[in-house]
Amino acid sequence: MTAAPGTGMVRGPDTAQERTHTGLALLVIMIGVLMAAVDTTIVILALPELERSLHVSLSGVVWVIIGYLLVITLLATQVGRLGDMFGRVRMYEAGFVVFIVGSALCAVATNAATSLGFRVLQGVGGALITANSGAVIADTFPPERRGRAYGFNAVGWSVGAILGILLGGVIITYVSWRWIFWINVPAGIAAFVLALRVLRDHGTRQRQPLDLWGMATLGLGVFGVLWAMTKLATTSLSGSVVGFLVGGVVMLGVFVLVERSRAAPLVDLSLFSIPTVSPTLLASLFQALANFAVLYLVIMYLQGVRDYSPLDAALILVPGYLVGGLVSPIGGRLADRVGPVWPATAGLAIQVVALLIYASIGLTTPVWVVAVAAMVNGVGTGAFFPANTTAVMRAAPPRQFGVASGMLRTFGNVGMVFSFAVSILVAGRAMPHREAFAIFVGTTRLTHRLAGSFTHGLQAAFYASIGFMVVAAALSASRVLRGRRTEVDPEAAQP
Repeated sequence: MTAAPGTGMVRGPDTAQERTHTGLALLVIMIGVLMAAVDTTIVILALPELERSLHVSLSGVVWVIIGYLLVITLLATQVGRLGDMFGRVRMYEAGFVVFIVGSALCAVATNAATSLGFRVLQGVGGALITANSGAVIADTFPPERRGRAYGFNAVGWSVGAILGILLGGVIITYVSWRWIFWINVPAGIAAFVLALRVLRDHGTRQRQPLDLWGMATLGLGVFGVLWAMTKLATTSLSGSVVGFLVGGVVMLGVFVLVERSRAAPLVDLSLFSIPTVSPTLLASLFQALANFAVLYLVIMYLQGVRDYSPLDAALILVPGYLVGGLVSPIGGRLADRVGPVWPATAGLAIQVVALLIYASIGLTTPVWVVAVAAMVNGVGTGAFFPANTTAVMRAAPPRQFGVASGMLRTFGNVGMVFSFAVSILVAGRAMPHREAFAIFVGTTRLTHRLAGSFTHGLQAAFYASIGFMVVAAALSASRVLRGRRTEVDPEAAQP
């Protein structure tokens, strides 16, 4: 016996037709996540080519990544709310259309302004896809099977990350950077057509106003802080940098005040009254803050310090993503059987071990050590992500699946955005700011004279990541102290 999606009502055993339908639905969702993962990792390898081809400024080229993530961060809860209002599947499918158009436009960009603008449009599509995917799964699968579904969804991310670094290495080495965007077009069209045939809206609809003031204040606040951080990576402290930093912090304070007075806020504070939600969302933020920049740092080590080509560097990291893909369904099943707290916390602890290995690398460290660290990290992420997502969606009321999924994406993306900036700041402290930044984005070759200093900077960045990951693990573990009531599914309590 299972619960009908989005209702909490009991229904009979699944038929073979229903299992086939839910399997196809999960495949469509995995493709969407795969596309988002490909686009995240593949662009990192293309930064030097983008800078040279479109004459993007040194500090501006980083915004090709940060801008995309910032848009997803600001829109995640709002497009999740649109899903709650007009249908999560409908918004998910709309995400494919916007993402396809944005990708095609990115491929034909002619200068820095069009490149950044089209990346913003692509980010809108990415927000619609990623924010609603978790809610679509929650609508499609009953509570006792969601962990497994989120595990396979995490497989989509791992496969996408593998394809991103492999395709990125091949495309950047042998073809043109424009094809890192063109490849999204046929994949997106195929996924969109399949989604139209397979996905159906099951969830309840609830009309809510959008929080435009919340989006504006959060956007200005995060932008101000990020702008100051990226400027500090290339220049010394100045009045304008301080102004952006102070202005950003002030706007974040205004955002908190605005959210307290909104009937339907960007960050739904009512969800924080559910005991399991606060540490789960904060664990997602600190995990992303610690882990998102790891791929970037390791690629810089392999290409800059060890002089590997983009393709060879990508191949060294592939085993880690393969392991992550294999572990994710296991982590999801564990979340279904024993609850999400222990698998999520264990996954974070394993990632701490991986970061310790990364922090030990030096000028002559055998490359197999990097591959081992990547595989250990894959085990940790494979255990953490499906369990942590299960925790949020299990705690959220069915009518707020879209908002809860969007909030989880928002917190994770805030961590991602700042992870990139923090890693550059910390790692670049061992040499002149502008020279370090140029090396990080790949526009300057790393000389033998600077290799030692650069490696010490990378080690410092990994140690900073360890600190953030420990905080994430402590937050995740704190849910144990809240008792078994945190594991009660709100759907079961529905009359």
